[in-house]
Amino acid sequence: MLIKNVHINNRSQTQDVRITAGKFSQIATEIKPNAEERVLDGQEKVLLPPFVDSHIHLDTTLTAGEPEWNESGTLFDGIRIWSERKKSLTAKDVKERAKKTILKQIKNGVQHVRSHVDTTDPHLIPLQALLELKEELKDIVDLQLVAFPQEGILSYPNAKGLLEQAVKEGADAVGGVPHYEFNQQYGADSVKYLVALAEKYDKLVDVHCDEIDDPNSRNLEILATQAYETGLLDRVTASHTTAMGSYNDAYTYKLFRLLGMAQLNFVSNPLVNMHLGGRFDTYPKRRGLTRIKELNEAGINVSFGEDDVADPWNPLGCGNMLDPLSMGVYAGQLMGYQQLQNSFNFTTYNGAKTLHISADYGIEVGKSANCILLDGTNFYDVLNEHRSVLFNIRHGKVLVETKPAETKLNF
Repeated sequence: MLIKNVHINNRSQTQDVRITAGKFSQIATEIKPNAEERVLDGQEKVLLPPFVDSHIHLDTTLTAGEPEWNESGTLFDGIRIWSERKKSLTAKDVKERAKKTILKQIKNGVQHVRSHVDTTDPHLIPLQALLELKEELKDIVDLQLVAFPQEGILSYPNAKGLLEQAVKEGADAVGGVPHYEFNQQYGADSVKYLVALAEKYDKLVDVHCDEIDDPNSRNLEILATQAYETGLLDRVTASHTTAMGSYNDAYTYKLFRLLGMAQLNFVSNPLVNMHLGGRFDTYPKRRGLTRIKELNEAGINVSFGEDDVADPWNPLGCGNMLDPLSMGVYAGQLMGYQQLQNSFNFTTYNGAKTLHISADYGIEVGKSANCILLDGTNFYDVLNEHRSVLFNIRHGKVLVETKPAETKLNF
């Protein structure tokens, strides 16, 4: 396959890209087609590596309203409602809902997904279902699973045993939720436990860390210290960290030194963080976001996730990474022209670094030929108008081909 005349990674000049045997084999300004080679005319559109969703919950997806709607819009009511819904889970139920959302994601150019899976289910039904789905869909999507103790590690019966069992059964990463533990000591101890578990089984770490507006919630410094002292470093990710939006600046300045030393990854989920955050404020009302701009400017890796798709924590969502990206640049005040042009990194390269897949990610000769062609000549237009993914290509094969809608004005 030869893709002609595209802006690779939103660069100003256009180039051609050849794919041979599922790999990028040649990138140059003018490549002549071989006999019988399929040629795609890129028409000066933007060619990017596939979108990465760094944080989603595929076990809970498409359960909004079951058994009730989260009318308060709080994180805690979402947990309460999900605790009721998961009593009726079956493997078939989880797989069917998750597959529907994954197919939406693929249609929108996603090929790499990190899903957190609730392990505070005595039978680990969600994990087993998603492990099956991971294998079934491996040719069209890379699915990374985080063992996630939604109701705590020390504050839920046998959560330690369930978490370790999930890791043994095949989870790719170990998670936690220290701010939801019964007390601060439990929170700190849970972080130390999960990091030790990841070390024991050679797993990645991704923690729901300080997803609360409370400025006294400071589990992030414990997680960063653990990452640094164990040498896990960038194998560790802190998700949400919304309490950082409430930290005072003096403390945050000190904290940033540790975050840099620890080489921590961060995931922000702008849609859901904006929806759930500030719910206990009158006015001024907090945005509920971490310090995306400041982390990014400090050279600390930040990527975006959609987090929840039509479930107890978010009644909306359609598997399109342009949605959290659009919210993120608005709420994070990343609206300078060059910031907007470069913002695709939050949902591509930064996400690949978070998932630890950078070695074979990106449009470079020798890497797997995974890419998306977007319906715009620059990323500013793509983001501004939510342009379509024209082609989603995986290992040199076209997964999805989209023809943009045509609108006729009759006046």
